[in-house]
Amino acid sequence: MSAVRTIPGLSVIAEAYDAFLVDQFGVLRDGHGPYPGAAETLVRLKHAGKRIIILSNSGKRSAENDRRLAALGFEPGSWDWFLTSGEVAWQLLRREQATAAGGMRKCLLISRDGDLSPLKGLDLVRTESGEAADIVLLAGSEGDVHSLGYYEDLLRPAARRGIPCLCTNPDKVMLTRTGHAFGAGRLAELYESLGGKVRWIGKPFPDIYDFALDFLGRPDPARVFAIGDSVEHDIAGAASAGLGSALVATGILEQQSEEERRRLFAAHGASPDFILPRFLW
Repeated sequence: MSAVRTIPGLSVIAEAYDAFLVDQFGVLRDGHGPYPGAAETLVRLKHAGKRIIILSNSGKRSAENDRRLAALGFEPGSWDWFLTSGEVAWQLLRREQATAAGGMRKCLLISRDGDLSPLKGLDLVRTESGEAADIVLLAGSEGDVHSLGYYEDLLRPAARRGIPCLCTNPDKVMLTRTGHAFGAGRLAELYESLGGKVRWIGKPFPDIYDFALDFLGRPDPARVFAIGDSVEHDIAGAASAGLGSALVATGILEQQSEEERRRLFAAHGASPDFILPRFLW
């Protein structure tokens, strides 16, 4: 496999694309705050006339993430839509409940920071018992607080009963203030290992790209460019959708060598078009 070209910034390739799908964690920010120059780069990209969607494997809905990014110092209006896997899942669940008969269902919701937004407006009421759950929703992980064993005890009763599970944040590793921790995607893998079935929503799976491309008016995928820090999620997802892509050397792969990245490209059957040292213009 030949080496992937490294470019210093997006200005080198911006003219070749009309729209950009930009990952949040690992590209724009980490667990502490924004990366230097990231907010300014979004503004420059927008001023260059590009459509921009922040595309995130966050189990929280779009509006909450939108507000949080602005509160961190990113300029409102420098992106067109903040699309999360949580938003996609909420929209899909709302469509399904519109065509289904029945009353309120009990949902074992696993989220971060006490977030209940994945349930608002749906026919779901929260339960903290896997024994009582009618559906499991993996919207986040507090892997920096709880052990994997804690989650195994919580999920096992639902998995044994064959309760359907939606994972709305497929990331298996997340960035926190104290470093890396296991994400909701790791909990989904755990659920499957316990015998449960999981519907995965978010990068690299098709639903989130369908929503993004619909919003953009179904452009030529070759004119859409994705930027992320995960080969498994961002780069493989972009490849499946027919998009160009760049892997940033920040985020979860920051400490990895070029050879380690090459092995990831081979393992996931996807290679980026470019490497970006960081998200800069």
